[in-house]
Parts: sequence; C-alpha cells; structure tokens
Amino acid sequence: MIDVLPKLNPGKSDFPVLYRSRLETLQVNLGYKCNQQCQHCHVNAGPNRTEEMSAETAGDILNFLESGTIRQLDLTGGAPEIHAPFRQLVEKASALGVHVIDRCNLTVLSEPGQESLAEFLAQYKVEVVASLPCYLEENVDSQRGKGVFTRSIDALRQLNSLGYGVPGSGLELTLMYNPVGSHLPPSQESLEDDYRQKLRAQYGVEFSRLFTLVNMPIQRFGSMLVSKGEFDGYMQLLRSSFAAENLQSVMCRTLISVDWQGYVYDCDFNQMIGLPLGKERLHIKDIDTEGLTGSDITMADHCYGCTAGQGSSCGGALA
Repeated sequence: MIDVLPKLNPGKSDFPVLYRSRLETLQVNLGYKCNQQCQHCHVNAGPNRTEEMSAETAGDILNFLESGTIRQLDLTGGAPEIHAPFRQLVEKASALGVHVIDRCNLTVLSEPGQESLAEFLAQYKVEVVASLPCYLEENVDSQRGKGVFTRSIDALRQLNSLGYGVPGSGLELTLMYNPVGSHLPPSQESLEDDYRQKLRAQYGVEFSRLFTLVNMPIQRFGSMLVSKGEFDGYMQLLRSSFAAENLQSVMCRTLISVDWQGYVYDCDFNQMIGLPLGKERLHIKDIDTEGLTGSDITMADHCYGCTAGQGSSCGGALA
C-alpha cells in the first residue's frame, strides 16, 4: 500500500461551506495504539503505534470539561481502553455529569490486564459503541483477523451479562457496522433488524441499536483503494451519492476532535489528515467554546463520505 492519496484536496474542496452550531461533544483520541489492525481503519491504528496521551494533556481535557459546556465525552483511539488516561477520564467526566462514550473494538475486553474493564464500564454507565462490521464470522475475520469474530461475540455476551443492551438497565450497547469493501452501507434500519435476528438466534446476543458508518477514503482504507485501483471510483460514488439534506446533521456541527497531544480539529477524519480547526493549529487549552459557535468548518473531499446516501457519522446514519 502507498501513503499518497490523490484528489482529496485538503482545505480546497468544492464541498459546501458549513458552520458550527453550539458545541455539545468533545471527541478525544487517546492514542493510535490498538490490539487490532483493521483494513478499513481511518486512523491507521495498530499494535506497533506508540502515540499515547500524557497525564498533562488528560488534565487539559478535564479542565476543558469543567467549563460545563460539554454534554458528551467520546473516547476513541486506537483502542482507547489500553491507553493510560482512559479510566481517569471516565471517572472524572462522570463525576462532572458528562455522558461518556467508549468506542470499543470488543476484543480489547479479553486482552491481558483488561479483566476488569467490562465491570468498570458498567460501574460508570459508560455507553459502549462496539465495532462489529458484520454478523458473519468469515466477513469479520477477513477484515480484522482470524478469531476476532469469536472474541467479539464472547465480549458481547460478557457485556450482556452485566446488563448492557438490556432494556431498562441504563447501559447502552450500540453496534457499529461498516462495509467490508468500497460501497455504501445498506439501510441502517433494515440492517439493524438483520443483526438483531442473527445475533439473537445464533449467539443469544442483545444490543440497543446499530449504527452504520461509511468507510472514509483516507489512511489505511484509502491506501487500499489506491493499491486496488478503486480510489477514483469510490470518490465518484461518494460524490454522486451526495444528499444535501444531510448537511444539517453532520457531526462536525456539534463536535470537535482532540488528538493525543491535545490539538483540536473539526472532526476525527480531519485529524487523521492533519487539517486543523481554523487557520492555525490550536490546543484544547486555547479553545474558547463560545467563540466556536458560528465558525466555519474546514472541509475536504472526504466530507462527501458523511453526506453520501443516508449519511454517516459517529452517531450512525443521518437520514
């Protein structure tokens, strides 16, 4: 695979201009190390990555949360749980009344040293958004590695045993689907029905809801498209599937993304291609929350992925 991805035109896209509404969600990437190395990963995460948030930067995040304007802390990675600041951020954010989301790959629950992770998440009522790209074992293992599906099912059963995905428990368990190849996801509603039927019947697994996510043509997935000669075709698919009605609901209008060093971006995808929020690189210590309202959002061609078809965001389909 190669690193140079053509025709993304960072900051020079013909994508429509968007402006931020009131900030509600702080999405924090704790580092790029992960116990998996998936083909679709837009972070290019993996076991050999060494980037990790320091205690000082985690403190800056908590100071920002203490301003009282953020309703939701969305923790991601890599595998966020294997990074040192994870549990401190969960504990302190919960104490501030901030809703915490953990972007979990499921297999991390069976990693050495993570034996208490599921109970910890339940204790603080962390919402688990768990990546499970298909309900078929062969599809998951082809994308994520042999044995990943079985470990993921075991993790889901463990979470279910604690109340996750059980109505009335207050423990939300969301599954995240993304296509195996260079096509758009099917209807989120109909796919959720399929997931629920298959996982319940075959594995006794329950969950709260399903999100569908479009694969972004950046980092590892973008490089794979280039190596297969599919990059231009995929970009054309995203452009031709543009739906203007999705513009008002894209996640960057109410979210900012923070990298492991504390620098701020309009979204996680912009973070991964180095497009900073605003005209200069800003640290979370320098952000004025009120000043963000009405500010313009830095766009690039990959933004067509968020508005294609039914739309796509960290909160699933938009339409």
